[in-house]
Amino acid sequence: MDVDVFVAAHRAEWDRLDSLLGRRRRLSGAEADELVDLYQRTATHLSQVRSSAPDPVVVNRLTTLVARARSAVVGTRKATWRDAVRFLTAGFPAACYRTRRWWVPTAVVCTLLIAVIGWWVAASPEVRASIAAPEELREMTRPGGAYESYYSSSPAAAFSAQVWTNNAQVAGISLAFGALLGLPVLWVLLQNAVNVGVGVGLMASADRLDVFLGLILPHGLLELTAVFVAAGVGLRLGWTVIDPGRRTRRAALAQEGRAALGMAIGLALVLLVSGVIEGFVTPSGLPTWARIGIGVLAELAFLAYVFVRGKRAYQAGETGDVLAADRPDEVPVAP
Repeated sequence: MDVDVFVAAHRAEWDRLDSLLGRRRRLSGAEADELVDLYQRTATHLSQVRSSAPDPVVVNRLTTLVARARSAVVGTRKATWRDAVRFLTAGFPAACYRTRRWWVPTAVVCTLLIAVIGWWVAASPEVRASIAAPEELREMTRPGGAYESYYSSSPAAAFSAQVWTNNAQVAGISLAFGALLGLPVLWVLLQNAVNVGVGVGLMASADRLDVFLGLILPHGLLELTAVFVAAGVGLRLGWTVIDPGRRTRRAALAQEGRAALGMAIGLALVLLVSGVIEGFVTPSGLPTWARIGIGVLAELAFLAYVFVRGKRAYQAGETGDVLAADRPDEVPVAP
């Protein structure tokens, strides 16, 4: 495409659209029809320029013009409580269900990796010696040691806030850096698996695995599930860069990115629940079975939320993306 020829051929239409958008008085019926027609044409022109000859000056002008025209044609819409309810009851669980083929295998592989690392650490004195000196290991694993005192080291509210912030950052990193072919996501998963696996192995070597599980399971089930969901979505986003399917790569990344942003918000709420459990339930004086039972109930509630409510919403057409009216125009792709 010759950009100069293209601009010369359509400049009059763009100038006319700009003139209609600048009118202070109400447009007549004929002018309103003309505005809609010019908006559609200009949106097509923008798509053609982007795909054939992405001149930055022309793209910038047309992008601004199309955005202004879109606002004039469809109007602006403010987020309402109805949007929040729709997100929590349909959008977020549907997005989790839609990405299940990524995060469920991620959860299985990571759980197996944690078990293998835990067994390796527990069975090998050489590995434990490489982690820390024997005196330090005894200090960590003894009754009231580092692993136990950690959960009561701060007031419950402050500890919950700290845990929630840290876990939300982990989930955010997994989602945000998924576009880098998923490599940072794999690193985050490996770090988490090693940290948990080492704890399992050290406490098992001290014959206190039951204590460790009683401390980590109440909040860890829901917490790790949220991290696995975030990692799975990040890996899916990375794969979209490689294989966008029947969408253009730009459109595919935009769609998956918007869904990932919504999931970051939803997972932050899930991690808030696990943080409250970790701050108030894990260090409480409740019997071990009661603390673990609370964690299991929270995990089952989330899984039912995803695989029951999310499945229904997904089958009804929800994907976790924003409403069609709020999405940018896309160029049709031939099958």
